[in-house]
Amino acid sequence: MIKVAIAKEKLEELKHIARRVRRHIIEMTAEAGSGHPGGSLSCTDILVTLYFHVMKVDPKNPDWPDRDRFVLSKGHAAPALYAVLAEKGYFPVEELKTLRKIDSILQGHPDMKKTPGVDMTTGSLGQGLSVANGMAIAGKLDGKDYRVYALLGDGELEEGQVWEAAMAAAHYKLDNLTAFVDHNGLQIDGPITQVMSPEIIQEKFKAFGWHVIDVDGHDFEGIIQAIEEAKTTKGRPTVIVAQTVKGKGVPFMENQVDWHGKAPSREQAEEALKLLV
Repeated sequence: MIKVAIAKEKLEELKHIARRVRRHIIEMTAEAGSGHPGGSLSCTDILVTLYFHVMKVDPKNPDWPDRDRFVLSKGHAAPALYAVLAEKGYFPVEELKTLRKIDSILQGHPDMKKTPGVDMTTGSLGQGLSVANGMAIAGKLDGKDYRVYALLGDGELEEGQVWEAAMAAAHYKLDNLTAFVDHNGLQIDGPITQVMSPEIIQEKFKAFGWHVIDVDGHDFEGIIQAIEEAKTTKGRPTVIVAQTVKGKGVPFMENQVDWHGKAPSREQAEEALKLLV
C-alpha cells in the first residue's frame, strides 16, 4: 500500500472539528433529554474524516448527482451525523438544539425527506448496508465514479440481513463501496460478546469475500490511509473495522454501556463540556 502524505495542519483541523462535533452531541442530547451519545461520540472521528477530507459533497447542492454517498446504518448515532452536517454547512448550527423536538428537521433517526445532506433514512438496524449496495450498483450501471460509504455498529452485525448484504456486495464486486464498523464493543444490553457475539468480525468479512482493514477509529491519519487503500482495492468491497471507544472524549462516559441511549443531565452536560476543550 502506498501511503499518502497528510499535512499536519489538516490533521489538526480535523481534531478541532471533531471536538466541536462532540460538544454539539453533548449539548443537543442534553437539550432534547433523549438520544444516543455513547455511539455518537465513538463514531465522530470517522464521520469528520469522511466529510471534511474524503467525500466529494456540496452542502449548497445536497442532491448533486455525482456526490459521494453516505449511509448511517447505525441510525441511532444521528447526533454525530447532524453535528457534522451542520459544521459542513448543510444547515445552521443553531438547528442542532432542536433535536427530537416537534417540527424539527432533526428526527431521532436520520430522515432523508427532512434533513439536508442525509442520503438515506435509517434506524431499523441491519438495513443500511443493503441500501449502500444499491447505491453502489447504481453508480456502476450509470457509469458514475462516485463512492459509497456506510457505517455500521458492531452490535448491528448480529442482524442477519447484514450478512446477506455482505454476500451480495462481494458477489457484485462492489469496489466502489467502503463499509466502516464502529467496533466499540458495547450495545444497549451490554458487551457484544455477551449479548450475541459477532466476533471475529474481520474473519467473517474475509470469509464473505471482502477486503478487510483494521484501524484505530480515533486516529485521523490511520483512517485516511485506510480509505485510500480501499480506493485502490479492485474487484471487491472493503470493510474498515475501526477500533473505537464508546463515549470517546468524555471520561465519565467512556466504555460505559449506560451511555448508549441515555442523555446527560444539564449538570452532566456542563461537566462534559468542560472536558471537551
